[in-house]
Amino acid sequence: MIQVFSGLLLRAFVVLSGTALLTFALLWNAPGDPAQTIAMARFDALLSDDVIEQVRQEVGLDKGFWQAFWAWLGPLLRLDLGYSAVTGRPVGPDLWAAVNYSFPLAGAALAIGLAMSVPLAVIATKRPGSLLDRFAVGIASLGNAIPAYWLGLMLILLFAVKLAWLPALGASTPAHAILPALTLGLGVAASLTRIIRSGILEARGQAFLPAISRRGVSERALGKDHIAPHAAIPVITVFGLELAFLLEGIVLVEVIFGRPGLGTFLVQAILSRDFSHVQAVVVLTALIFVTVNLVIDLSYRAIDPRIGENNA
Repeated sequence: MIQVFSGLLLRAFVVLSGTALLTFALLWNAPGDPAQTIAMARFDALLSDDVIEQVRQEVGLDKGFWQAFWAWLGPLLRLDLGYSAVTGRPVGPDLWAAVNYSFPLAGAALAIGLAMSVPLAVIATKRPGSLLDRFAVGIASLGNAIPAYWLGLMLILLFAVKLAWLPALGASTPAHAILPALTLGLGVAASLTRIIRSGILEARGQAFLPAISRRGVSERALGKDHIAPHAAIPVITVFGLELAFLLEGIVLVEVIFGRPGLGTFLVQAILSRDFSHVQAVVVLTALIFVTVNLVIDLSYRAIDPRIGENNA
């Protein structure tokens, strides 16, 4: 277990350092003058060269790349995310405000995905090849093929414009979260349905199951003790990947639905070249991926201790 956590810490350091450096380099070398972009975002007007130069010196863009990078990284090592180059406010409270919109939305989307995929996959595998099974596979394939932005626009057109049942833009009430959560949740359900179905069918095809069944083991115990653990491993892997889908999709969905979450926070920061805001989102995202990978690794070992024997 100590080796597992040591490997996790090393992986976390590599991931965080690499993503932070790469993102900073992309922003630094993006076309255009970052000082001019920041100045225009700050003052919302065309400015003289003197003002732009003042902004350049204020935010440290007059220094070299490595000096600017270490000037940002130093405070981060003390858990200080710094200040926005545009607003001058601390990054932490603004990031936390965005997280409070995005994380509940991601949780609702995961809940919708699980609530739809698990029953549909289990029922479909009762009779492989049946009409219900083919219907489940078809719906899952269609869901994977539909882009999140297109689905979100279609939901707005149907439920907000045509039927006027739900609000489309904003995040002032719980009802505002229904359409974006459905947009993300349907994509999650499509992926999980196929994987859960495949995992269950593969587990039921194991050669040792008929022998165990002939010993008088009930079908319920067979499913709980043998089929479910075997099917859970690929499902856990894909479930972790779905978090990546949510982090990617939430940027598009929040912009489409006008929600002030991490997606809008990140897009505005990129457009204004606000290095501190962009880097804060990058570090948070990398931490989430590292944590998810740890949970997946530990889940593997809990389900099947043999998985960790070669690394012990």
